[in-house]
Amino acid sequence: MNVILYCRVSTDEQADGCSLDMQERYLRAYCDNHHYNIIGDEQPYREDYSAKHYDLRRPRLKQLYDYCRRHRHEVDKVLFLRWDRFTRNQEFAFTYKRKFYDELGIEINAIESPIDFKGTEWSMLLGMYCGAAHSEDEKISRRTKDGIHGTLLKGKCSNKAPRGYVNKRDEKGEPYVDIDEAQAGIICKAFQEVAKGVEAPNCIRRRLCPYIHKDAFYRMLHNIFYIGQIRVPAYKDDPEQIVKGQHQAIIDTETFDKVQDILCGKRKNEPKLSKAIDPDLYLRKFIICPICGYAITGATSTGVGGKYKYYNCCHNGKHLRKRADYANDKFADWVGGLRPNKEVLDLYTEVLQDLRGEHKQDIHKEVETLHKDIEKVEALLNSADDKFCEGLLDQEAYARMTKRYGDQIKTLQERITLLQTDTKDLKDKIDYSVNIIANLRNFMMDAPVKVKCKLLSSMFPGKIEFDGEKYRTQSYNQVLDLIFQETNKLRGYGEKESEKSEAVSHSVPRPRIERGTKS
Repeated sequence: MNVILYCRVSTDEQADGCSLDMQERYLRAYCDNHHYNIIGDEQPYREDYSAKHYDLRRPRLKQLYDYCRRHRHEVDKVLFLRWDRFTRNQEFAFTYKRKFYDELGIEINAIESPIDFKGTEWSMLLGMYCGAAHSEDEKISRRTKDGIHGTLLKGKCSNKAPRGYVNKRDEKGEPYVDIDEAQAGIICKAFQEVAKGVEAPNCIRRRLCPYIHKDAFYRMLHNIFYIGQIRVPAYKDDPEQIVKGQHQAIIDTETFDKVQDILCGKRKNEPKLSKAIDPDLYLRKFIICPICGYAITGATSTGVGGKYKYYNCCHNGKHLRKRADYANDKFADWVGGLRPNKEVLDLYTEVLQDLRGEHKQDIHKEVETLHKDIEKVEALLNSADDKFCEGLLDQEAYARMTKRYGDQIKTLQERITLLQTDTKDLKDKIDYSVNIIANLRNFMMDAPVKVKCKLLSSMFPGKIEFDGEKYRTQSYNQVLDLIFQETNKLRGYGEKESEKSEAVSHSVPRPRIERGTKS
C-alpha cells in the first residue's frame, strides 16, 4: 500500500525543535509495522503553519493535494500523527475528507485515533476530534485576549514596544518598556519637524529616517504611546479608552497635538505642505497645455549624455514635450520683454517716500504723547512711595499700587519701542523692488526658485498657455498695465501703435498746467 506522510507544527519554536522529527519518526515506524510504502515528492511533507489556515496559507498541504491529483491511482492513504496535526477546524476537515476520499479515492487518516470512513460513525468521530481541538484553541485565545486587555488597562505594553522604545525585564522578571536612546532622538526630531508645518511629513521621513516605511511613519506620528498614553481597544462590554501608561513619554503633548492638526488638515493658517519645487521645472505650477487645457507637468529622462528634464502635457504627451531649459529661457525672454514705465516708477517711489515721511511725523507725535503718559504714571508711583513712607499706606495696598503702576509703565515703554522700530531700510526695499521690475529676465534666470514662484504668483493669478514656442495669458495682475509698457505681449499680441503713443497709463494723473499767481 502506497502512503504519503504529512507532519505539521504551528509555531516557529516547535519547528526549530524536534516536533516535526518526532512526528516523522512515529509515522515511519507505523509504516514499517504495517508494511506501507512511502511515496511522494517529499518524504514526508513538513508544514509549519497554523491548523486554522486553509490551503492558501499551507503550501505543503497544497503541494500534497496536487501530487495526489496527478497520481490518484498510485496513492492509497495520506497519514498524519493526530487529527489536530491535520486541522482543528471541522469545516476544513470535512471539506478535505470529501476532496481526498470522495473525489480522489484516497483515504486521509491519523495513526492515533484512526477513523473508519466505511462505517456510519465517522462523521461523529471526525467532528469530535477536530471540535475538541478547536474548543481548546478558543479557550487559549480567550485567555490570551483577557490577559492582553488586563495588561493594557494597567498602562503596560502588551506587545513589542514601538520605535524609540525597547522591551526589557526587571530583576523579578517582570516585563517593562524603556527608552531606546539610539532611536528616540531621531523620532523626537521627526515630530518636531512635522509640528513646524513647513515641510511635508514624507519629505521629513526621507531626510531623517528613510529606513522607516511611509505607512509605518504615519502610524508612528498618530501613536499616542509616545506621549505616555496607551489606547485600550473596545473588548466585550468595555468601550475603547485611553489610559496613562507606565512608560516614560518622549514627545510632549503640545508637539503631538500640533502634528495631529497638521496630519488632519486642521491648521488652516499654516502654509500648504508640498514637495520641494524642482528649480529646473518651476513653471509646471503656472503653465497649461493650449490644446487640451490640462496642466503641464515635468519629468526627467535619461539619455546618452546624462539626465534631461522636460515639460510635457499630463493628459497627452503628444500635445507638448519641450526641454525644460529651452522653455525656461523662452519664459525669461517673454517676461523680460516688458519695458518698465520709468515715469510711473518714479512717481510711485516719490509717493512711498512721502508716505514714509508722513508716517514718521505721526510716530514722533505719538511717542511724545506716550512719554508724557509715562511721566504721569511715574508721578503717581512716587506719590505712593511718599504715602507708604509716611505710614498712610499699608504693605498690601502699597504692593498692589506698585505692581499696577509698574505694569502700566512697562506697557507704555513697549509701545514706544514698537513705534520706534527702525524703518530706514524702506528706501532699500523700494530700490530692490524697482530693480526687480527693471531686470525681470535676469531675475527669472538667477533668483531662488521659491522667490521666482512667489513673484509669478503675484504677477499671474491665472494660468499661462505654452505651445512649445510662445507664451500667452489673459489673466494677469492689472497693476502690470500701470508699471509696464507693451503688456499686450503677455496676451500673445504684437506691439500696437497705441501703446507707443501712451507712455503713461490713463490710470496715472497726466501732467497739467497749474494756474499761476501774480507776484
